[in-house]
Amino acid sequence: MKTTMKSMVNMSACVRAVCQHASACLPLTRGLCSSVVRRTNVDFASKTVVAQQPCVTDARCFQITRNNMQIVTVPEKRELQTRTDCKCQTRRHKAPTAAPDLSLYSPHAKPLTAVNIQSLFEEDVILELCSRLADFPSSDRAEGLATLLRACVWLGLEAQSPPVLRLMNECLEVLSKRDIEVAQLCHLGEVACALEGHNSPIVTEVLNCMDVAVEEDVVSPSEAATVYSLLTLLHDPASQQQVRMLSTLHMHTQRQVHRLKASQLTDILQSLLKLQQKRAISLMLRLSHRASRVFKAFRDDEIIKVLSALMILGQYDEELLAAMENHLPERLEKCDPELISTVMEYCLRMRCRSEPIFEAVAENFVCNAERHTTLQITKQVVAMGRLNYLPQPRMLIDLLHSCIHLERFPLNHMAKVFSPYFLQKLQAHEEPLDKNTLGQLTQLHLSTSLECTYYLGPRLPVYFHVKRFSSVDQAFEVPMDNVLYKQVRGPLGRLLGGTFYSTKVFSHSGYTIDVEICLDENGFILPLSQWDHTYKRIALCLDGQNRFCSNTQNLLGKEATKKRHLRRMGYELVEIPYFEFERLGTQEEQVQYLHSKIYPTISKLRMATGAL
Repeated sequence: MKTTMKSMVNMSACVRAVCQHASACLPLTRGLCSSVVRRTNVDFASKTVVAQQPCVTDARCFQITRNNMQIVTVPEKRELQTRTDCKCQTRRHKAPTAAPDLSLYSPHAKPLTAVNIQSLFEEDVILELCSRLADFPSSDRAEGLATLLRACVWLGLEAQSPPVLRLMNECLEVLSKRDIEVAQLCHLGEVACALEGHNSPIVTEVLNCMDVAVEEDVVSPSEAATVYSLLTLLHDPASQQQVRMLSTLHMHTQRQVHRLKASQLTDILQSLLKLQQKRAISLMLRLSHRASRVFKAFRDDEIIKVLSALMILGQYDEELLAAMENHLPERLEKCDPELISTVMEYCLRMRCRSEPIFEAVAENFVCNAERHTTLQITKQVVAMGRLNYLPQPRMLIDLLHSCIHLERFPLNHMAKVFSPYFLQKLQAHEEPLDKNTLGQLTQLHLSTSLECTYYLGPRLPVYFHVKRFSSVDQAFEVPMDNVLYKQVRGPLGRLLGGTFYSTKVFSHSGYTIDVEICLDENGFILPLSQWDHTYKRIALCLDGQNRFCSNTQNLLGKEATKKRHLRRMGYELVEIPYFEFERLGTQEEQVQYLHSKIYPTISKLRMATGAL
C-alpha cells in the first residue's frame, strides 16, 4: 500500500514536471487568479515535447533535476500500472531528498524519446489515477487531485473536457466526506477558482468545509494565513457565510497570535488589508504587538508590507516603534531604500517623532544618497519637516548638501539652516567653523540663488561664504588633470592661433575654471590683454579620470553640481572628457576634435548676438 501511495504522489510530481518542461511548446498560464488560456482538444493533441510518439506499452521514468527533466523510455513491456512507477520525489510528509542523476533503468535505457503530453491526461490514465487515489486518506487524495487539476490549469485544458470533469467529480466526492485538512481544502479552492471562477461547485463545497473547520477551531496558525489568503481570493462582501467565517477566524487567530511566524503575520496583515477589515481592531493590535516581538526576523520586503498595511488600516503601536528603534539603525546601511522611505512615511502617518530612527535615516542618506529615488528622498525629507525634526546641525547640513547633488532642494529646511538662530547654534558646536562646513553652506546658498529663484527665505550672510572651493581634500571640486592639460595644450594653441586662453581661473563664486576663453560682443575670441571687454566666457572642462565614477563614465556629484552652477552663472561649457581625447592618435585628429567641440559653441553665440 505504501508503494502504491508513493507512486501516485510521484506521478503527480511527474505531471507537474512535464507541464513545466512543456512551457516552451505551449502557452501556459500559471497564475491561479488570472484568466486561463484555453485550448481545444484538437489543438492540444498536436503538441508534444518532441515529435515522436512513444510505445504505449513502455514504462516511462521521469528524472527531475534542478535544471532539467529527462524522459527515458525503457524497452520493457509492462502493464498500464507501470505508468505510475516513477522515482521523482518522496511523499510530501517526508523530508525531500535530492533526485538521483540516473533512473533505475538507465543502464538499459534507449536514447531519450518524445512523450505526447496529452497522453498523461487520456481518460484511461485519469481513470486509473483516480481509482488508485480512492484508497488514499481523504487529505492525501485531495492533494493529489488538486495537483492534477493544477496541471490542467497550466496546460490550458477546458473545464468541460472529460479529464477535467472526471477530476472535478472526484473532488466533489472527496469533499462530501468532510474530513479533509485545511491546507488541502485551500489548495483545492484555489485551483477550482482558477478553472471555474467563484461559482464553481467545488469552491462552494470548499467554503462549506472551511466554515465547519473554522467553527470547530481546528485551524492552526500556519493554516490561518492560508485560509485568509483563500478568502481574499474568493471574497464576496455580500456573502453572510464569509462574513461569519471571517469574524470567527479573527477570534481564533487572535488567541493564537503568539504562535505566528514573521512570514505568516505578514500574509495575514496583507489579507486583512485586501479584505478591508478595518473593524478588526483587536486582532490588528495583537498582530502589531506580535510584529514587535518578531521584528528582527522580518525581511525588508516583509517590513514594508507590514508597515504599509498598518498605515492604511490606521493602527499604531508603541511597542512596534520601540522594536524599530532597536533594530532598524543597524540594518539601514544594507537595506532596501524603499524600506527607509516606508518607515519614514509610517512615522509621518502616525505622527511619530523618533529621534533614533530619524538620526539613523539622516546619516544613512548622507552616506548613500545616490541609492535613493526622487520619491524616496521626498518621503524622508517631508517626514522630518512635517514632524518638525532637525537632525544635529552638522548632520542636517550634510543631508541638505547631498540633496543639492541630486538636484533636490528642500527649501523649508534651507530657511532653517540660513536662520541666525541655526548659524549661532552651529558655531556653538564648532568654533571656529571649518572650511568644509563653510563650503557646504556656500554651495547651499548658490543653489538657492541660482537654481531656486523663487526662494524668498533668509540668505547666507556674506561673511560665511568661502572665497574658493578648491581644497586639499577635494571636497567640492577635483583639480584639473595636468597630464590631460599637457595633451590638450598644443592642439588648442594651434586651433586658436596662439595662447588666447587662461588656465585655473577662479570665478567670482569660488569655482576653478580649467581653461577659460573670452569672447567679445560679436563672438570673436579676445586676447588676454583685452579681457576687460569680455562679453561671454567659455569654460573648457578638462575632465580627467578622477572626476568620474570608477566603474562608469558618470561624473561625480560634486562635478555635476559645479557645472550646473557655472551654466547658471552664464558660462558656456565645453566638456573634454579624457576617454574621448585619449582615443585620438594624431595631432590633426586632436585639433579637429577640439574644433568640433569649441566652434559650434562660438557659432551659436554669434547667431544669438546677430553677428553672423
